[in-house]
Amino acid sequence: MTILLNPKSHIRYYPDDRSKEIMLKTIEFFENKGKVKLKEDDHNRVWYSDFLEFQKNNKIFAQLLTPAPYGDNENYRWDTWRICEFNEILAFYGLSYWYTWQVSILGLGPIWMSKNEIPKKKAAQLLREGAIFAFGLSEQAHGADIYGTEMALTPQEDGTYRANGEKYYIGNGNEAEMVSNFGKLADKDGNIPPYDMKNKDQYVFFVANYKHKNYDLIKNVCDSQNYVSNFALHDYPITEEDILSKGENAWHSSLNTVNIGKYNLGWASIGICTHAFYEAIHHAAYRRLYNMYVTDFQHVKQNFVDAYTRLVAMKLFGLRTADYMRLASNKDRRYLLYAPVMKMKTTTQGEEVINLLWDVIAAKGFEKDMYFESAARDIRALPKLEGTVHVNIALILKFMLNFLMNHKKYEDVPRQDQAENDDFLFNQGPTRGLGRVKFHDWKPAFEKFDLPNVKIFLEQIKMFNLLGTKATPSPEQQKDMDFMLSGIGEIFALIVYAHLIIENTPIYKIDEDTLDQIFDFLVRDFSKYALNLYHKSSTTPEQMEWCLKMIKKPNVDEKRFTKVWNIVHSLKDAYQMND
Repeated sequence: MTILLNPKSHIRYYPDDRSKEIMLKTIEFFENKGKVKLKEDDHNRVWYSDFLEFQKNNKIFAQLLTPAPYGDNENYRWDTWRICEFNEILAFYGLSYWYTWQVSILGLGPIWMSKNEIPKKKAAQLLREGAIFAFGLSEQAHGADIYGTEMALTPQEDGTYRANGEKYYIGNGNEAEMVSNFGKLADKDGNIPPYDMKNKDQYVFFVANYKHKNYDLIKNVCDSQNYVSNFALHDYPITEEDILSKGENAWHSSLNTVNIGKYNLGWASIGICTHAFYEAIHHAAYRRLYNMYVTDFQHVKQNFVDAYTRLVAMKLFGLRTADYMRLASNKDRRYLLYAPVMKMKTTTQGEEVINLLWDVIAAKGFEKDMYFESAARDIRALPKLEGTVHVNIALILKFMLNFLMNHKKYEDVPRQDQAENDDFLFNQGPTRGLGRVKFHDWKPAFEKFDLPNVKIFLEQIKMFNLLGTKATPSPEQQKDMDFMLSGIGEIFALIVYAHLIIENTPIYKIDEDTLDQIFDFLVRDFSKYALNLYHKSSTTPEQMEWCLKMIKKPNVDEKRFTKVWNIVHSLKDAYQMND
């Protein structure tokens, strides 16, 4: 039994019948649509109205994305565990289907975090009617630098407002019934407050509708099935009923929405890679070259074992991160580290998986009838969407000291797959104080396993910690973004990644051969990042010595490798999508 999704044999535990029905019906929709039509729609950039009609008729977005207090029955709840399931299934069939769902999640974030009951009740009703939503945050001139946003609300004498400004790269902007727009409160003459990283009083979140005559849908900025819009508001009328939040509440809503919504990027990578993996192993296992099957070549076996173990690791990390999201509270905010690692690490690992598979199937990966052709294109987007890798590493570094050293005792966290509403996610409050978040000791999870590569990885962590104490980065180095982000940050993110993977291994009953093979690539990656840090222009001779001590070769075990390869090869006929 493998942890990977297989729609042809979707035997999963679900705490309730309706959740199971949603997942199986969605799989049935795509399998009935078939790969030929799926690829045809992709190539012709067809707006996925068939999928949106399907979810509307089955109230899927409504039941998965409506918090319990605003739902009709127990099937309506914001349940991160089943949201992860749905993420994976949608991306398995195509990034575009996942994307319309993802940006609806982001658009709903500021609404469900609002203290204004009117738009919340409106959103719940629109979800019942099958609506989609949008998150109007980024702008062409500023991207994700929301301090510089130029969308503005100008107060009118009658107590209303007029909204003016453009938004850029806004998914679903063509049909979103509610667009959650982030902007600034202008003065009565329409003057926008200047760029100020300290003044949070100036910000505002409000909703707009794509059908309004003052909503100018300028264009789709991407050439895809998705509608990634550039739109403008021209004196768009806004009342207090349309305002979600102001001041610090608006600011915190923007960041907290990112915390709970953009974690889903990692799940998109998992879904895409899983489908691409099945397609690649099936092709290679039945193709003969030089009187051998492609899968008889040793370097091909190595690529597939690496791709499989990286993919299993991605999923173990994603599932464990969801556990911490679900139990989050004001006293336990550990997920604020794990979520950006999910965004940055799992998505870049997705690229690595596709690269490994593509090196095997070669020209086949370009063929228009292959799922792989769209997977190879779309996997590149995920590390670059919703905040680039270096932005997430900069955030991750805020937690490094407390993760490695200043530990706090917490109760053990079991698998969080219960059918409950995740109340805290929309009641998080202020986003400050990240450096004060405490973590449990990471060492016990590793020490449970007497495995060669786990031990080597622990030795690498020890050398990294000694670099930090014996050759501490200088104040100048700590301001050097190249040194800190692509050097120190990559190593630290890998340690966090490995920690949750090994912590989740017993929960999902991953065999020790697969686990130690996972740590085979983790040891190699650690060595790669250490060598990268060694080569930084600002790295001192003493630090270079510690970097060399981090470079280790993983334990080579032919028997272990063969066992994992046999698991991989056994999947050659596990899944093929219906034509």
